Amino acid sequence: MNMPPTSRPAAALRPSQRVTQISLFLVAFIAIAGGTLQMVLGQPDTTPRLDNVHRFMAGVYLSTGFINAWAALTIRKQTTLVYLLAMGVFLAGLGRLLSISQVGLPQPAAAWLGYLIPELLLPVVIAVSHRMGSAHRMG
Repeated sequence: MNMPPTSRPAAALRPSQRVTQISLFLVAFIAIAGGTLQMVLGQPDTTPRLDNVHRFMAGVYLSTGFINAWAALTIRKQTTLVYLLAMGVFLAGLGRLLSISQVGLPQPAAAWLGYLIPELLLPVVIAVSHRMGSAHRMG
């Protein structure tokens, strides 16, 4: 009688992998929600050219949400992609910081700072926790 091979349940994620995974899911949620909202709303108080660029970037933002979700779901297999995703969020935060330094802080200030702070901190959490998880894999 031919018996199917028994499958072992996957080992639990290490705490550092779980932190990376949760952080990637958080970025995914923010990017999917924000990208969808910006795609729908556009930039109504501007020129057609700027609205076009705004909605294009909303599509890029939305797509990175799906990439972050996929990376979180497949965290055990991920290596460099996680660092690249963290870099993208960090660079976006730097872009926001540059905008604030050049043209000022939009109102309400608390909301815009509420966007900026996670954009600068989450990538560090993602990179450090992923590095810790990678160090365990290497030995």
